[in-house]
Parts: sequence; C-alpha cells; structure tokens
Amino acid sequence: MPPEVKEALLKRMSRIEGQVRGIKGMIDRDVYCDDILNQMSAVQSALKAVSRLLLDSHMKTCVLERLKEDDTEVVDEFLKTVSKLMK
Repeated sequence: MPPEVKEALLKRMSRIEGQVRGIKGMIDRDVYCDDILNQMSAVQSALKAVSRLLLDSHMKTCVLERLKEDDTEVVDEFLKTVSKLMK
C-alpha cells in the first residue's frame, strides 16, 4: 500500500472513530433518535468512502502485481470482495 494512501486511510478512520464515539455519547445523553440516526448514516457513508479508497489502491497495487505474475486467481478473489462490498 502506498504510504500516502495508508495515511489517508488512517486519517479517515480516526475521524470515523471520533464520530462513533460521538454517537455513543449521544445515546448516553438520550439525544433525539432522529439526530442519532443521521449521525449513523454519516458514519456509514464515511466507511463506504474509505472502502472505495482502499479498493482503488488494492486494484492498482496488489491486484495488478499479482496479474503481472500471471496469478489469475486474484480476479476471482477481487470479484468476491467487490460482491461483499456491494451488499
């Protein structure tokens, strides 16, 4: 994984971690349910964005390298992963 991608992923995950802690605090403070649900939706969107970034990097690095080595098994592995992400 390229260092700049790793750094971007870690920054995004730290932000998401903070959002999740915030949601936990909202639940503890009995905040209005709709507000909590909106924050949960934001976290889910943020996680999907992290997944897209990682998937892009994976395709351009890991998958490409394995294809260059004639390891076509990586295609099935990649398709399985994409299928899980699309659920």
